[in-house]
Amino acid sequence: MSTTIIGFPRLGEFRELKFTTEKYFRKEISEEELLAAAKELRAKHWNIVKEKGITEIPSNDFSHYDNFLDAAFLFNVVPASVQNLELSDLERYFALGRGYQGEKGDVRALPMKKWFNTNYHYIVPKFEKDTQVKLAGHKIFDEFQEAKELGLNTRPVLVGPFTFLQLSDFEEGVKAEDFVDSLVAAYQDVFAKLAELGATRIQLDEAALVKDLTAEEKALFLNLYNKLLADKKGLEVLLQTYFGDVRDVYADLVKLPVDAIGLDFVEGKKTLELVKGGFPADKTLYAGIVNGKNIWRNNYEKSLAILEQIPAENIVLTSSCSLLHVPFTTANEEFEPAILNHFAFAVENWMRSVIWMLSAMVKVQRLLQQTKNSLRLNVLVKMRNFVLVSLD
Repeated sequence: MSTTIIGFPRLGEFRELKFTTEKYFRKEISEEELLAAAKELRAKHWNIVKEKGITEIPSNDFSHYDNFLDAAFLFNVVPASVQNLELSDLERYFALGRGYQGEKGDVRALPMKKWFNTNYHYIVPKFEKDTQVKLAGHKIFDEFQEAKELGLNTRPVLVGPFTFLQLSDFEEGVKAEDFVDSLVAAYQDVFAKLAELGATRIQLDEAALVKDLTAEEKALFLNLYNKLLADKKGLEVLLQTYFGDVRDVYADLVKLPVDAIGLDFVEGKKTLELVKGGFPADKTLYAGIVNGKNIWRNNYEKSLAILEQIPAENIVLTSSCSLLHVPFTTANEEFEPAILNHFAFAVENWMRSVIWMLSAMVKVQRLLQQTKNSLRLNVLVKMRNFVLVSLD
């Protein structure tokens, strides 16, 4: 059984990205030094994920400021007034993220909104009448190449087109539907470039699907994906959701020609019910059964009980959402061991214990279901109990 995570914390074990970025803002280091430090941090994080036994490693989950802002720059959803300033790409990026007042111009930061039910806030792009959506950035490709040079064929992560439109602002006189064709073309350009670089799959994050959807919004979603998936450029497409269930669109979602669907079994109150009602045999289910926002150790028996009820033939174990929302590591905490043992942060406990051990438990459970020999059954029961006890 394969294992993965939706995304990894980007700040670093000692919040290196935060402190290095602040040095850049204070003009204590150059742009080149900031970019070099970020590259080093990405390599460190990928290797951590690899060493912990995760079989599918994501890329492009890193961001200097915000992944939604990254998508805006990737697809040229940047005000012309900012594009025309004599600033570097990174300076324009930070100008929209935090504002810029200097000799080269005056830029107000874009607004921020709460990212669903987390404490995180995202930058809100704005589509204007003169916005020309197209592939304009290269971050997603650069980071895929960086990982490839380290011997890792990663799964690039990108905000999905529906969520990108749903959570953006629009100038008066324009609407989301006006940008469907150009946005689909831009995403397909991303697919083509990644395939050219050697990628085999891509993860499109569609968190907006867990909201209450109107008939018009469902129509927008289906229009986007029917056009986008008409030509996947040879990539396998994982449509990833989180922060709830997709009850309003599940019946249509499972009919789309995506290769995999990621569902949240933690906050998605109806997810298990939906999947038990039927999941396509030709698709892989990325089962988010471990809380990606929780700092406490996982309830393994509860997770196993959920897995036992999932009828899907092909399952990948994953987090319920990105690990961006939990602390990096318990290694530097000063709590007593009796207290510390209750915590599960992004590195040690989450990936080592939860993913690896949970996978082992599932393998044992499947052997239990297959064997008919009473002696072997007795041995396997003891194995299963040993796994559970070792996690306590």
